[in-house]
Amino acid sequence: MSERRRTRVVVTGMGAVTPLGNTVSDYWDGLVCGRNGVGPITVFDPHRMGVRFAGEVKDFDAPARIGRKEARRMDRYSHFAVAAALEAAGQAGLTAAEADGERTGVMMGTGIGGISTTNQGFRVMDDRGPDRLSPFVVPMLLPNMASGQVSIHLGARGPNLSPTSACSSASDAIGLAAQTIRAGDADVMVAGGAEAPLCEISVAGFDAARALSHRNDDPEHASRPFDRERDGFVLGEGGGALILERAEHAMARGAAILAELRGYANVADAHHITQPTETGDGGVRAMRLALAQAGMAATDIDYINAHGTSTPINDRVETHAVKQVFGEAAYGVPMSSTKSMTGHLMGAAGVIEAIACLKAVETGVVPPTINYRTPDPDCDLDYVVNEARRVDVQAAMSNSFGFGGHNAVLIFSRWEP
Repeated sequence: MSERRRTRVVVTGMGAVTPLGNTVSDYWDGLVCGRNGVGPITVFDPHRMGVRFAGEVKDFDAPARIGRKEARRMDRYSHFAVAAALEAAGQAGLTAAEADGERTGVMMGTGIGGISTTNQGFRVMDDRGPDRLSPFVVPMLLPNMASGQVSIHLGARGPNLSPTSACSSASDAIGLAAQTIRAGDADVMVAGGAEAPLCEISVAGFDAARALSHRNDDPEHASRPFDRERDGFVLGEGGGALILERAEHAMARGAAILAELRGYANVADAHHITQPTETGDGGVRAMRLALAQAGMAATDIDYINAHGTSTPINDRVETHAVKQVFGEAAYGVPMSSTKSMTGHLMGAAGVIEAIACLKAVETGVVPPTINYRTPDPDCDLDYVVNEARRVDVQAAMSNSFGFGGHNAVLIFSRWEP
């Protein structure tokens, strides 16, 4: 009997904090409308930076969402994680009183954790001395702390981990959470990721790596995946969470099932610290393995949420990889990069893009790739440019490819009892 026949894993809740809105509803409305969440950086003074814009979360009131005392003791990335998890748990009807805490776990991925706290800590050390550091510096900067804070707020005492695999972190958290349920170690997992990389060291570091767009004079059009004039990605911040459950558990408690997580795969390029192989080998193998786990053919996929970072190499290689997996059918599969609207949320990208897939399955609407103006002959697939499209999405694929050669793919499908 296949693993899926033994244990089916379903989604019963979603939560999001993004540059387009601080709830799933606001985020999805922004995506469907093609709204741009990229603009000038305001969370710190970027005047010395070569890049002065990002996908910044706006009007987020951490004390109102998670409590004033708790907010003071968390890095911004943990704020996003906890707020998203509470929203997801609320939709799923999941509370500490309604679930067995020892059978509920958490996996929240992140790429760089509390880097803003680290950045500020060194500033305090230099300006005022080491004895002026807050006793909460270490608990705030640790990359596992978002996962720990979510478990504390929800009373989840089951498995708790924080995968760190760069831009694949949240997708890996979701996939590994599903594996935890299938292994029988939990009935419910809160899974996703969070990132708050908008500080001096992070922006300057990615700029030094020549990864970022430099369109300071036109930030709203800076992220333009698959467009011939793309010149780099745009940093973004935010977080998201899914409630994953063993299907029988969800049905027994009367939860509304949003979709099924059918497939997940993670493979390594073993090639380069930042660049994928020109053949797209890692992405190809990840997509094929995820399809195999799902028991699906490539032709069963109705929508692909691309990694689509807006870098010259990534978009070309991902296009080539999709063609290898889907063959001639690749040209008929709607594909979009929502990073064109949010920027790249790094370790949180996979979960908010998974949510885009889940909403596409639910609503039959595929969000667009905005800012697309000039076709690139190396990128010639159906990128759903500039306007959302009505599509009957039975199954959707989400691609996440990270620095270090990490490749993760998730497949979601409409729930069929």
